[in-house]
Amino acid sequence: MNATRTMPRIAVIGAGPGGLTCARILQQHGIRATVYDHETGPDVRDQGGTLDLHEDNGQIALREAGLLEEFFRLSRPEGQEMRQLDPAGTVLFHHTPGEGELFKPEIDRGLLRDLLLNSLRPGTVRWGHTLRSVDGPAQGPRQLRFADGTTVEADLVIGADGAWSMVRRAVSPATPRYSGVSFLEAWFHDVEARHPEIAELVGRGSAAAADGERGLFAQRASGGHVRVYVIQRVPADWIASSGLTVQDTAAVRAVLLDRYRDWSPALRRLIADNDGRYVDRPIHALPVPHTWDHDPTVTLLGDAAHLMPPLGVGVNLAMFDACELALALADRDTVEDAVRAYEKTMLPRSIEMQRLLDHGAEELLSTELPDFATDFATDGGR
Repeated sequence: MNATRTMPRIAVIGAGPGGLTCARILQQHGIRATVYDHETGPDVRDQGGTLDLHEDNGQIALREAGLLEEFFRLSRPEGQEMRQLDPAGTVLFHHTPGEGELFKPEIDRGLLRDLLLNSLRPGTVRWGHTLRSVDGPAQGPRQLRFADGTTVEADLVIGADGAWSMVRRAVSPATPRYSGVSFLEAWFHDVEARHPEIAELVGRGSAAAADGERGLFAQRASGGHVRVYVIQRVPADWIASSGLTVQDTAAVRAVLLDRYRDWSPALRRLIADNDGRYVDRPIHALPVPHTWDHDPTVTLLGDAAHLMPPLGVGVNLAMFDACELALALADRDTVEDAVRAYEKTMLPRSIEMQRLLDHGAEELLSTELPDFATDFATDGGR
């Protein structure tokens, strides 16, 4: 951005990987941005599972952020190991990463977030700011109204606030729709000592199986942890309609064990032996294609712009969006020109991917899963 022009007031809503990447790259180019997040601090909740950052998008963003080498230091290339099994437990496919293979190394979501957070100037992220509305004229300035009664004025509002984005309401009436497929997340801790059979089954990376109606996806994280996603084609409220709550761990487990009764004992351990309760994660996606009329003072990135099923692209696209938007703001003389340039490339790319992954949640249940070596990896639970 031309240094002779007044520096725009940029507000990024959402301190996930996309929002933080955008702020970091802007700061690398001397442009100030403030990130607002509804959480009260960086450590108030578990950040989710492990992510694979791809060489052709997520890693490009980290290179522009000046963080790629640190990412490689923290990442787990061995996490690219992937196994495909049938419900009987027979291994159908096994990919072991070769020496120096770095196309999509794994990193815990929490480690990635810390890497990005620690790279920002102190005070960049304002915690405890739950956005209620984006007001003001399209030409700006915009007024951000927060739940605590405060109001902030901005020349550009960047919606990096995920699936249920409040910023999206300023430019689009679209809301996510239930895909018909639901995840139930289960955790396993200290697996080498407490769950050695599961450690052996999953290996250093991931293992999956499906029978057309049900699936399991298990993924190794750092620190001896494994996360398992129990994947079913069910109504979104299937737990409540069974007369249960997700806190009824034993009762939910009994239902699952009955549904997976024909599966091998080794795979049923992924349901029966978890540490603690399950986490219910119905899978939603935005209508395809999702677009909006250009607004010179509001734009979206990541899941706020193109929420898709969790097939290994969500965080990568969010970070790539953030990179392209930040570079456009650095290269163009006005915010409006930058937003136009960004959306000119982002929207066609995201529409293409949305169409490719439309109904993609069904693939997680297919007995003909894509080749693990090139196509299939989970997004670690959004």
